[in-house]
Formats: sequence, C-alpha cells, structure tokens
Amino acid sequence: MTINNIPFNKPYMTGRELWYIAQAHTNGHLSGDGMFTKKCHEWLEAKTGAKKALLTHSCTAALEMAAILADIQPGDEVIMPSYTFVSTANAFVLRGGVPVFVDIRPDTLNIDETLIEAAITSRTKAIVPVHYAGVACEMDTIMDIALRHNLLVIEDAAQGIMSTYKGKPLGSIGHLGAYSFHETKNIISGEGGALLVNDERFVERAEMIREKGTNRGQFFRGQVDKYTWVDIGSSYLPGEVIAAFLWAQMEEAEQITSKRLAIWHQYHESFESLEASGMLRRPIIPEDCIQNAHMYYLLLDSLEKRTAFINDLKEKGINTVFHYVPLHSAPAGMKFGRANGDLSITSQLSERLVRLPLWVGLDTDIDRVIDAAQTGF
Repeated sequence: MTINNIPFNKPYMTGRELWYIAQAHTNGHLSGDGMFTKKCHEWLEAKTGAKKALLTHSCTAALEMAAILADIQPGDEVIMPSYTFVSTANAFVLRGGVPVFVDIRPDTLNIDETLIEAAITSRTKAIVPVHYAGVACEMDTIMDIALRHNLLVIEDAAQGIMSTYKGKPLGSIGHLGAYSFHETKNIISGEGGALLVNDERFVERAEMIREKGTNRGQFFRGQVDKYTWVDIGSSYLPGEVIAAFLWAQMEEAEQITSKRLAIWHQYHESFESLEASGMLRRPIIPEDCIQNAHMYYLLLDSLEKRTAFINDLKEKGINTVFHYVPLHSAPAGMKFGRANGDLSITSQLSERLVRLPLWVGLDTDIDRVIDAAQTGF
C-alpha cells in the first residue's frame, strides 16, 4: 500500500480567493492599490491600531522601506538577533547599515533583551526585534532601551500576525512593523507583506517611498494638483490579484488561527511525557504572550539526534525541517555584520531545533505525525 507523504506546509484556501481575483479583473484594476488593497489596509489598521498600513509585495520589501524611513546611512548599526531570516539583515545592509548580532533567549528563542544595551554604540540607529514563531519579544524592555538611547524600534513580525504582547498586536508596538503573507505563514497571499507605520512622523514619507518616491497618493486624494518625484523609493506595492487573495484570508483570520492553535495544542500535549523524560524540549510561551500557532518545533539533544529524527520521519513519509543557519556564522553575515558576544545559545539551539508540519487541514494526519515522532526517540 502506498502511503501519502505529509508535507511540511500546505497553503490553505478559504474558498473565496479565486472569486475575489475574478472580481478584481471585472473591476478593471489589476495593478496596485485597488479595492481589495484598500480593504486589506483597513483591516490591518483596525486590527493593529497602526497609523497607516501599507501592503507590500513581501515582508522583505516592508523591511527595506523601514530601513529607508529609519534613514540608515553607511556605517549605521542595527541591533538584531542572528537567529532570523536573511531579510532582517539584508534590508539594512542594502542601505550600508551594519547588522550587530546579539544572542537569543533560551526559552523563546527571541532576542535577549538583557544583552541589547551592551551592544549599543555611537553608530547605533535602530533595534530590530524578531518575534520568533509568533511569540513576542520582551517589548516593554526593548522600547524602554530605545527611548533612553533615542533609537528606533522596527518589529520584524513576519511570523506574528494575530499574536499579541500584553494585549498589543505584534508589529504595532515599535515605531514600524513588518508582516509576511508568504505561503508558509498563517495568513497568506503566496508572496506578500505589509508595513505598519505606528509613528505619525513616518506616515507621509512611507506612502511616497512605496510609490517609487512620488506623491501619487496625495494626487489621487486631491491634496496636490499633479504628482511628481519627491523622494527615493521603489515599486513596493503588490498587484490587486495578491490583495484579492489576501482579503479572502483576512476575512477568516480568526478561524484560521483557531484551527492552527488546535493542532499546536495537540502536538504540545502529545510531547509532554517525552519532555518530562528529558528526551526533548517543547516551545515555551511566556504569560504575557498570546501566540498564533505559526509553528510547532521541538528542541532535541544534539545535531546528530536532530539529523536522525528528520531522516527517520522522512522515511515514514513525513517532511520535517530545521530552521535558520545563524546569520553571524554565514559568509555574508561575517562580511557585512558583526557579532556582539559569543552567541553560544544561538549556535547551540539552531542545531537542535526541528519543525513539525503545521497547516490547516493537517487534522486528519496529525496522529500519524505524532506517532512517527514519538517512535523516533
């Protein structure tokens, strides 16, 4: 008998995506900033309280916009974790900035807020907390450090939509925030992202940067009689097809999150006894954090055990993956950035982490994943 493979990720559709895309075509508007983009902007602003939400073609684009808004100049330093995706650093390196990598906390795998202040120099311009697995960084401490040192906080909330810290949506706490709607995220559009502008100072310029450096938005609102080139920028907005797909997802964001959380908690309960016996460690969610079940991971004892675990599940038709190679140890990270401290926790945990499949619809196969994982020890 052939056993179906269980993928690590399977993009979810609500059922209205293609209908909305057809509507966009019928409306005669497939380029950016049409009716569906407006709906998505309004949803994000209502959900997060952002002064302005702007859809982008990726979270990478949103971070690049944030780097421009932060006025990153060659040699300016930006503090961030090393355990993150390359876009977190690339966005600032493209402006000539220097990523300064600090270690992560052993519990949440988020940036260790107690190490940030020691990494600040006269060239530091911003702090970029990354909310790993949709679990919030210790934002009160980070915002306090930023205030005392006159630094900007740019939240990389790529994995954080529908998660909160002390009741505040992730991405809405810093001066700027960035979301991802990549197909591996919770709310998806294939590719896609959004910039949240939480500081009024950046609203007008953010809109211009997104529109190739023009004041086109002001022109269409009747605020200027013609539009022209006024700033640097690029074409960061997505097409209306992307926004139409995304709108169908946003309409069911609560239901999607609820379904993912049910899977997450089933995993969590199933691995409790293995954690108690010292075979692995489960994710830790601080009391002040409400998470969105973006991922479920296990921390195994060693790189060797992780490799064996992944191979064992692969033979059983189940695709599990590890995550980031720490940026401070990557060729580009060593070339463009620097480590502050030894980053030993980052190095150790990155070799032990394995991610299990988690997607809406996994319910029918989750017992198979759990059984395979449990017998893999």
